[in-house]
Amino acid sequence: MKKADITFTAPAFADGSKTTRVAKGKVAIITNTVAVSEEEYRSAQEITTKYGERIIHVTWPNNFLAEQDQMVAIVEKIVVDPDVKSLIINNAVIGTNAAADKLLKARQDIFIVYCTPQDDLKDVITRANLVLSFDDLEMGNTMPIQAKKMGAKAFVHYSCPRHMAIQHYSKRRDILRARCYEIGIEFTDTVTPDPIGPGLPAAYRFIMEDVPKKTARYGKNTAFFSSNCRMQVPLIKAIVDNCAIYPQPCCPSPYHGFVAALGIKSNMENPNNLQHVIDETRKILKNKGLEGRFSTWPAPTAMMFTFGSTEYAMKIINGEVSADKLDTGVLKKLFSEYAKAEVSMKPYIDEVGNEYPNFLLTNMEYLVY
Repeated sequence: MKKADITFTAPAFADGSKTTRVAKGKVAIITNTVAVSEEEYRSAQEITTKYGERIIHVTWPNNFLAEQDQMVAIVEKIVVDPDVKSLIINNAVIGTNAAADKLLKARQDIFIVYCTPQDDLKDVITRANLVLSFDDLEMGNTMPIQAKKMGAKAFVHYSCPRHMAIQHYSKRRDILRARCYEIGIEFTDTVTPDPIGPGLPAAYRFIMEDVPKKTARYGKNTAFFSSNCRMQVPLIKAIVDNCAIYPQPCCPSPYHGFVAALGIKSNMENPNNLQHVIDETRKILKNKGLEGRFSTWPAPTAMMFTFGSTEYAMKIINGEVSADKLDTGVLKKLFSEYAKAEVSMKPYIDEVGNEYPNFLLTNMEYLVY
C-alpha cells in the first residue's frame, strides 16, 4: 500500500504569509436546502449562531442536476470575498467538481472540504483538501450483519440509476449483495424512480406501494435500505406499517427520516433535542410493537461533518493547526465531542492500493431502538 502523491497549497493570510499567527477569516458553508436535507441546513445555521459574520451560509438549488450553472455561480460569489479562507460543501452533490474548478482558478488560498461527495472519487481527491464521508463500503458489510441481528431473512436495496452511477454507491450495493449471500440473507436489488425534482411524488408512491409487496413476498423479517435521502420518510412509514426491519438510513442519524415519518416534534435549537428525538422514537416504535427492528447511528453524522470541519477550518485560520498536513487526532476529537460517542476514522484506499490521508471515512456503532 502506498500513499497517493497529492499536495495542496496552504491557505495564505491577507498579507500573503502562511505563518501560525492568529488571523481573522471567514468560513463559507454550502448545504442543501431544508427540502432536500434538513440536517445539513440546520447544522450550518447552528454554527452560524456561534461565529456570526465569520460564517457565510448559502444553499445549492433544489434541483441541482438541472441547475449546474447556478451551482457555479454560487461558488463564484463566495470566492470574491478575500476574507473567505475555507469552503465547506455539505453535501458535495453531483456537479460540485465543476463549481470547485471555478474557485480553484480564482483562488489558491481556500481550504476546501467536501462532505459525502457524489462526483467521481478520483476527481474529488484532486480538488478538496479534506474529504469526509460515511464509510459506505464498510456499510455494505455492517448493514447485513445488523439486519440479521434484528431477525432479517431478506434484504431489499432501493436505488435509482443516478445513484448507481456513483462509484462507491454501486460498490456498496455489490458488497451488500455478497455479504447477504454469505450470511444466508436473500438479497433483492430494486430500481426506483429518481426523487430529484418532479420525480419525488412518483418515487414516494413507488416506495409506499412496493414495501407491502416485498413484505408479502419475503415476510415481515425483511430489511429495507434506500440510498437516497428523500426516500427515507416514505420508507420508514411503509416499514412501520408493514412491521418490517430498518437497519439504518442512508445518512445514519437519529433525525434522518425518523422525525417526519413518525410525527415527532423536533426543535434543533434546543440543546436537548437529539436525546428527545431518540427517546420519542424509541417510545413510538415500542408502542407499535417494533422494538428491536429499527436502528441508526447515535449521532447525526451529516451535522457532525459541518460542525467538525468548521471548527477545524477555524483552527487553521487561527493558526492552531497547519493546513499543510491534516491532524486526524484533532479532527477525531472534534467529531467525538460533537457526537458524544466514539467515532472511528480511516483513510480511503482506492482499488489499486493508493491511500489518501485527506479522504477520511467515518463509522459508529449502531443505536438500536
